[in-house]
Amino acid sequence: MKAYNFTNNEGWPQEAGVEPQGNAGALSDPSASGSGQDDSERKAERLLETIVSRENLNLAYKRVKANGGSHGVDEMTTEELLPHLKQHGAALRQSILDGTYSPQAVRRVEISKPDGGVRELGIPTVIDRLIQQAIAQTLNSIIDKGFSANSYGFRPGRSAHMAIKAARNYIEAGGRWVVDLDLEKFFDRVNHDKLMSLVARKVKDKRVLRLIRKYLESGVLVNGIKVKNEEGTPQGGPLSPLLANIMLDELDKELERRGHKFCRYADDCNIYVKSRKAGTRVMAGITRYIESVLKLKVNRKKSAVDKPGRRKFLGFSFYITKGKARNFVHAKSIQRFKERVREITSRSNGRGMEWRRDGLARLIMGWVNYFRIADMRHNALELDGWTRRRIRMCYWEQWKRIKTKHDNLVRLGLDTSKAWEYANSRKGSWCIAGSVILKHALSNECLEKLGFPSLSRSLSLVY
Repeated sequence: MKAYNFTNNEGWPQEAGVEPQGNAGALSDPSASGSGQDDSERKAERLLETIVSRENLNLAYKRVKANGGSHGVDEMTTEELLPHLKQHGAALRQSILDGTYSPQAVRRVEISKPDGGVRELGIPTVIDRLIQQAIAQTLNSIIDKGFSANSYGFRPGRSAHMAIKAARNYIEAGGRWVVDLDLEKFFDRVNHDKLMSLVARKVKDKRVLRLIRKYLESGVLVNGIKVKNEEGTPQGGPLSPLLANIMLDELDKELERRGHKFCRYADDCNIYVKSRKAGTRVMAGITRYIESVLKLKVNRKKSAVDKPGRRKFLGFSFYITKGKARNFVHAKSIQRFKERVREITSRSNGRGMEWRRDGLARLIMGWVNYFRIADMRHNALELDGWTRRRIRMCYWEQWKRIKTKHDNLVRLGLDTSKAWEYANSRKGSWCIAGSVILKHALSNECLEKLGFPSLSRSLSLVY
């Protein structure tokens, strides 16, 4: 299954750890004296040596291991990666330097999108994730500083919250209309030649360019058959976000050249203008540029010129109060939260209450950390009530037998006659979960003592 031949038992990383170990694993460059090249030119042309240096690969390994994730087509897991590298790391490194390394196809995975449909991910093998991560972190240190200040996605020191705050500033400054651009299947439609020409402007080591193109053309394994991809950069690998930013940096520069106020996070781009007329004009002009120059396609059904409060940007919407722009959680984001709660509290998933408790805790923590910059206290109270009803329903289903229901209700403080009445009820579990009796027996305080988190309480802790 491996795309390279191993001829050496000398491994990488060394020992049991993966901490950088000085410069022992890095190749030393020969002196440039007499070549007419300065140090920066020499390093630019020997970028591949930096990418496969021991320090860089160790750092890449740590990040791949920390990120976890599923296996690729070879079924190797992140747990198996370190032993494999100890045995075959040196040969892998040499095959990359020789140009003989060939990436394996990615494994196709489909995930549901919040607004319906599916998003296709391409999961590389853990070895290819390691190499992609090593490439990405090296190129990031060179390329990122040239990106637009209006680009916030997948960049060090930048976040979705920064994009939302910038959008609020544009709205407060008079941008009360938004040109909401949606790129149709962006990651699937990237033109390889166009992308590589942009990468070549920033990367002078032709060996690195050849390696990146190999990843673009590595193909997808569908039903056991390798399908060649002639365009697109599969989502799921560490290199894809950087390549997307390189491609869309051209859009950023064009928007800046035209003097527009905008925020871009990966392929989500909002341009803020002062009138619908201006927005319509901008939409037409930028659509022409995207489709004719970048060779991408604008999704006209999902793109629109509208008020910011009627559009969704990174899960948020906006409103104006006393001249200040503020955020609320978009209805689709709330719908997605409820879908996840339904999955965790499903009556048919066969999981116990401890698993459900831990799943809800992770979901709520992540949701609060992300949406804390929005005005969401009312949403939190409503979602708390609905989520607790789902939890009570799970307990009622878990108790199953009439006597078990009676005994648990008595244990929770009900008198025995009421407990028998409810235990014998033929009403459905969702109906019982909303009853006064079960709300009293499994009160909010009781559920909190059992470890079930509250959105409202978690939200109050971040302020």
